[in-house]
Amino acid sequence: MNLAAMSFAYLRARPLGAALNVLLLALGVATITVLLLASRQLEQRMHGDARGIDLVVGAKGSPMQLVLSAVFHIDVPPGNISVPEAKKLAAHRSVKQAIPMALGDSYQGFRIVGTTHDYPAHYGAKLGAGRLWGGPMEAVLGAEVARASRLAPGARIVGAHGLGGGAGGEHLHDEAPYEVVGVMAPTGTVIDRLVLTAVESVWEVHGTGGEPEEYQEFTALLLRYASPLAAATLPRQVNANPHLQAGSPAYESARLFSMVGAGVEVLQGFGVALMLAAGLSVFIALTNALEERRRDLAVMRMLGAGRGKLFGLLVLEGVLLASMGVALGLALGHVATAATGALLEARQQGALSGLFWLAEEWWIVGGALLVGLAAALAPGWRAYRTDLAGVLAEG
Repeated sequence: MNLAAMSFAYLRARPLGAALNVLLLALGVATITVLLLASRQLEQRMHGDARGIDLVVGAKGSPMQLVLSAVFHIDVPPGNISVPEAKKLAAHRSVKQAIPMALGDSYQGFRIVGTTHDYPAHYGAKLGAGRLWGGPMEAVLGAEVARASRLAPGARIVGAHGLGGGAGGEHLHDEAPYEVVGVMAPTGTVIDRLVLTAVESVWEVHGTGGEPEEYQEFTALLLRYASPLAAATLPRQVNANPHLQAGSPAYESARLFSMVGAGVEVLQGFGVALMLAAGLSVFIALTNALEERRRDLAVMRMLGAGRGKLFGLLVLEGVLLASMGVALGLALGHVATAATGALLEARQQGALSGLFWLAEEWWIVGGALLVGLAAALAPGWRAYRTDLAGVLAEG
């Protein structure tokens, strides 16, 4: 009988203890895996959504709230800004491009965004069907919106007042339906979760379409700098205006991840603690098993098994326990990530993939196997030094 078969036989003889050790290690591996997969995918998604946007300008309030609402569409905006002020800023020599945004309504939880064709072009979005809007009250659905609503060009939709954060009962704008004229192909960005239309559509729905320009408003402007010098001067100039504020997507995203990162690190530490506890449990289990099997090991020595084989037997048991824990933990981690992604998708907040694999997961595998190996070394060494004559003399 080879070492692997003998190790499996000993583990099968103690199924409860082996299962508990495997489960404890698996929980630690799964915890770290979920946090790693979720944080990395969310970070990549946010970086993709903020790509190429140097500055967001909106009403006075929290710059993070402004960035979250105008770039990532996961918060309410702090207010609106007047069209004349927005156009004056867009014409500033430090601004290369200004994309207006008008928010306020949603469709089945997906936000309706009034903007220009520059917005989908910024993300390199392509049409999957139909065409872009050509005037007020025409809408283009993002890929996720179209999939969830099962709508195609030619359909008509009615927006609900609010940004989709309520539990139902929102006021519907039945008097101002949109005609769906196009559906965007998937982009993997925030575009997929939006209903895009002209700014004039939002004004018309809210009764300001025929008002003079000074009474019309945007929610925000997405700006690109004309030169590197603009990064040092334009935000200060914007913030000096009593009605405007500037928010940097890069800075606010980094600040958000620094705040969230502390909690992630604590939970990752908890996962590491579980792995170490599993290692200690494996060590105790193998040590106890060694005491129970001293006579068996002595008989093996008498039948010709070398010291190295006894050492390898105990070490292999620890590695086998760790391997099973790693395999189960990775599976649980990826399944939990997929489940979390499905929950986020149901709430129109994007999705996480359980099929996403990171190179860093190999470090998790190596760390867990190292824990199992380290836990088995001491019992293995004791097996190596087993005194054949002394054990057999004990009877």
